[in-house]
Amino acid sequence: MSSHPRSTRTVRVKDHLKEVRFPLVMGILNATPDSFHAASRVDIDEALHRAEQMLKEGAAILDIGGMSTRPGAEEVTEDEELRRVVPVVEAIHRRFPEAWLSVDTYRANVARAAVEAGAGLVNDVGAGLLDPAMLSTVAALHVPYIAMHMQGTPRTMQQAPEYTDVAAEVTLFLADRLAACHTAGIPDVWLDPGFGFGKTTAHNYALLRELTRIKALGVPVLVGVSRKRMINEVLGITAAEALNGTTVVNTLALERGADILRVHDVQEAVEVVRLWGMLRGLT
Repeated sequence: MSSHPRSTRTVRVKDHLKEVRFPLVMGILNATPDSFHAASRVDIDEALHRAEQMLKEGAAILDIGGMSTRPGAEEVTEDEELRRVVPVVEAIHRRFPEAWLSVDTYRANVARAAVEAGAGLVNDVGAGLLDPAMLSTVAALHVPYIAMHMQGTPRTMQQAPEYTDVAAEVTLFLADRLAACHTAGIPDVWLDPGFGFGKTTAHNYALLRELTRIKALGVPVLVGVSRKRMINEVLGITAAEALNGTTVVNTLALERGADILRVHDVQEAVEVVRLWGMLRGLT
């Protein structure tokens, strides 16, 4: 098992250079009516309240999405996704102009509109493969980009996913997408192995066990396991009951090199980072 020190990177966010200290916590704000975790669904007033709460609790980034990517989720139209996301980004940016906002989308037009509305990071479950305009769009926007691995699409990804060596295959995919991002002109790229996206529970734990292989690609690694089936299935619980299990798996992820924890429950994840840092003798 390997560990990593707290690290600081300088990234470009539009016209500014931003010092980013890892590991950090990204809070989830779902501007959707059908997120798998009911407590994370919001309207604009609720989004402002949740944003304020998450920022107070120590979230470094707020990730705003307008289309559920849970297993079996139906795709919504681009217009509907824009209608859900852009007003929430605008409202939070107006209220909390210093907050770092991320847009969770695989559509280039939604990414552009959200960045124009105040977002400063694009989080793409499609890693640029679901919209051929995504990588060039992000490069032109001058914001960091998160590329995630997914086998299939949200609608099909849990229909008998198969791998020969899940860690090797995901690492190879992410290495390829990292190269594509750099070729497209995106300097600041983070990688997400996509826990739960086209993977069985056994695949997810095999991937977690060898997370250091993805870390070896040399860029920040995001882990999103919050209240997911890989926890609930093992423990025989629901997403609503999975906070403790999420905390445990987030801790294991930090031990294996995770730099960003994407979570529904910010305070608890921030506590994980602080306690882990104390154990490692980090300030």
